[in-house]
Amino acid sequence: MQMASSTSNITIIFSLRLLFLLSLFSTFCATVSLSETKNNTLRVGEELRKYKRARGLLKRLNKPSLKIIQSPDGDIIDCVPIHKQPAFDHPRLRREKPLILEAPKRPRGHVDARNNISMDSKEGDIIRDIEQLWAVSGEACPDGTIPIRRTKEEEILRASSVKRFGRKPVAAGIRRDSSSTGHEHAVGFLMGEEYYGAKASMNVWAPQVASQSEFSLSQIWVIAGSFGNDLNTIEAGWQVSPQLYGDNLPRFFTYWTTDAYQATGCYNLLCSGFVQTNNRIAMGAAISPTSSYRGAQFDISLLIWKDPNHGNWWLEFGSGVLVGYWPSVLFSHLADHASMVQFGGEIVNTGQSGFHTATQMGSGHFAQEGFGKTAYFRNLEIVDWDNSLIPLTNLRVLADHPNCYDIQGGINAVWGNYFYFGGPGRNIKCP
Repeated sequence: MQMASSTSNITIIFSLRLLFLLSLFSTFCATVSLSETKNNTLRVGEELRKYKRARGLLKRLNKPSLKIIQSPDGDIIDCVPIHKQPAFDHPRLRREKPLILEAPKRPRGHVDARNNISMDSKEGDIIRDIEQLWAVSGEACPDGTIPIRRTKEEEILRASSVKRFGRKPVAAGIRRDSSSTGHEHAVGFLMGEEYYGAKASMNVWAPQVASQSEFSLSQIWVIAGSFGNDLNTIEAGWQVSPQLYGDNLPRFFTYWTTDAYQATGCYNLLCSGFVQTNNRIAMGAAISPTSSYRGAQFDISLLIWKDPNHGNWWLEFGSGVLVGYWPSVLFSHLADHASMVQFGGEIVNTGQSGFHTATQMGSGHFAQEGFGKTAYFRNLEIVDWDNSLIPLTNLRVLADHPNCYDIQGGINAVWGNYFYFGGPGRNIKCP
C-alpha cells in the first residue's frame, strides 16, 4: 500500500509540473505572438506612413501639364508652364520669375566644342548628335513650357526614406581624401584660385551597375566652402542610377547643395532650386545613343558659369543650348565664386557582397586602353574673373583606388587638356 501511495504522489507531482510547464509555454507563445503582432503592426504602420508621405511628395513634384509625351523608354514627360515649375516653390525664388527670359552674358572665348572632334581617331569616330530618348519621335514641349520627367511612386518608395528621395547620401559626392566612404573617384581637379565656371566635353557610356543602391557617373563639379557642413556644389553630367530611375540607362542630370548634401539640394528638379528655361531638354531623361567599345564615340559638352550681370550660375548643354540656372540666392560661398573645379567619374561601392563592387566606371575599361575603348574628358577649360574661357594650366589627376578605377592625363593641340579614366571595379588587383 505504501508503494502504491508513493507512486500516486509521484504521478500527482509530475502532473502538476507538467501543467506548470504547459502554462509557462502557453504564456511564452502568447507573449511571442503578441510581440510579433505588435512588430507587424508597427511595420504596417510605418509602410502606410511612408506611402502617405510619398503620395504627398508626388503631388508637390508632378505639376499640372499642358501636354504629355510618352518616351519609348517608359518615361512620361510633362510639359509644365515655365512659371509653375518646382523652382518657384522655394520662398527665396518667388521673385525670380521676371528673370527667366533674360539671356546670360556668355563667356568670352566661347567656341562650339564640335570643332575639336578628332585626336587619334578615324573620321567620324566621334559623333555629337546625341538626343534624349523622349524627343526622338520629334515631339516637343510648346513654347512657354518646360519638359519635366514625371516622378513615379515606385521611385520614391525605392529610396532609403521619402525625406532623402532625390538626394545623395550625406558626406558623399566629391573626392576629399582616400579614406573609404563608399564613394570612389577618378578625377582631374584645380584648386587654390577663384573660379567662375568650367567647361568640358565627355563621352557617354552605359556602365554596368552591380546593385540597385549603387550608381556610376561622369560629371563636372563646381565647388566652394570647406569639406565640412558648409560645402557648396553645383554638378552636371550623365549618370546610371537604378535606384533613382529604375533602369540602367545613362541620363543627363544636375545636382546642387549648400550644406554638404545634408538637407539642401537635390538631383534635377526633385526639389525647388534650379530654374529651367529650355523646352527641349528634360533633366533626368535618358541620353541616346551611347559610345561603344572600339566603335563610335558619342560625347556631350557642358558649360557651367556665373553670369556677371545677375550672378546666377547658368548651365549650357551641347552646342549653345541654355538649360537654365541656379540662382545665386541659393548659395553661401558660391554666391561669390568657386574655389575648386573637378572633372571625372564617381561610383558607389556598398560592399554588400563582402567584396569590392563590380560596378563599372566610364566604359568599364582602364585609362591606358585609350581612345575608343575608355571614357574621356577633353577640352577642359575654366571661366576666370573676367568672364573669359581659358585653358587649364595646372590640372592634377587622382584616383582613389587605381587598381579598381584609374586615370591618365595629357595635353595636345586638338584636345587641349584631357584625360582618360575608368575601370571595371572588382578584378584580380581589386578583390
